[in-house]
Amino acid sequence: MEKIRILAINPGSTSTKISVFHGEEEVFTENIVHDYEELKKFKNVVEQEGYRYEAILRVLEAKGFSLDEIDVVAARGGITRPVKAGTYRINDLMLEDLRNAVGGEHASNVSAFIAQKISKEKGIPAFIVDPVSVDEMEDVARISGLEGIERKSLSHALNIRRVVYKVAGKHGKTPAELNFIVAHLGGGISIAAIRKGRMVDVESANCEGPFSPERTGGLPILELVDLCFSGKYTKDEIKRKLIQEGGIYSYLGTKDVKEVEERAKSGDKKAALILDAMVYQIAKCIGEMATVLKGEVDYIVLTGGIAKSDYICESISERVKFIAPVERVPGEEEMKALAEAACRVMAGNEEVLDYGEVKGDV
Repeated sequence: MEKIRILAINPGSTSTKISVFHGEEEVFTENIVHDYEELKKFKNVVEQEGYRYEAILRVLEAKGFSLDEIDVVAARGGITRPVKAGTYRINDLMLEDLRNAVGGEHASNVSAFIAQKISKEKGIPAFIVDPVSVDEMEDVARISGLEGIERKSLSHALNIRRVVYKVAGKHGKTPAELNFIVAHLGGGISIAAIRKGRMVDVESANCEGPFSPERTGGLPILELVDLCFSGKYTKDEIKRKLIQEGGIYSYLGTKDVKEVEERAKSGDKKAALILDAMVYQIAKCIGEMATVLKGEVDYIVLTGGIAKSDYICESISERVKFIAPVERVPGEEEMKALAEAACRVMAGNEEVLDYGEVKGDV
């Protein structure tokens, strides 16, 4: 089969990353940084479709590419309703759910709209892959402890599943043969227990687990209730403190982990304490996920941007290496994951799913 040309799209809060692949070979990649003041003019991320689309066209033109050369578009999926892992056709129900933010606002919610626009204009297939809302949790893992509140699966599923394939392949295995604990360490942190290829439990990046550079993770409940009813903050301000202004930022006024490491090395005791506390919480959560897998863990994988830090990875490893060998896949491989999914689907090696028509989703 002739190699297909793939456009991969991965929106962030203030940027849109694109890559062009020839088969699974990356031809070029670009992280398009948007003017934050321009983005603020839109009421929500979905309304940014046209703005981001035009930015993509400008970069492609500058790189000497045309949409006419693209065979398929693969986009990072946003917060849809809960779905099983896989590659999905973009349909009207998906777009309606993303427009209405059924699972919440997220930068990747706009991705399907951009991909669908290109699909219609050029008459080519467009898919989303392993959206944030991939949910394969067991029923027992959904129980929160309070009737009416259910634990949800929201994670960096795209990168988590990609590194599982990568590490399994490195050892001559398939994901279906192994058990993993994967910690995606970035601006938000999500930690997943994966049994034989299925993500059976997740500490969701926005709600639970360890704090991160900008998110609080799990908090003491009664103190949080007091804060919510203190009269000092609106509901939106509380949410911003929890998701955008929490974690390291709330203690040190920065979200830059490299800066925090430098401050700690220079003798800043508070910076050192906060950094070690984040490591401590990450390791503790990995230990919790080991109980989900009943101790049958083949590999622990550290991935995401923060996994580029030797100090952080070595400190986590010291605490968890008794559970299983620790593998390190620094950075994120989301663009590669999008391209590989498109190749599998177009070659007929993976079934493409229909959002809303798969048993167990929406």
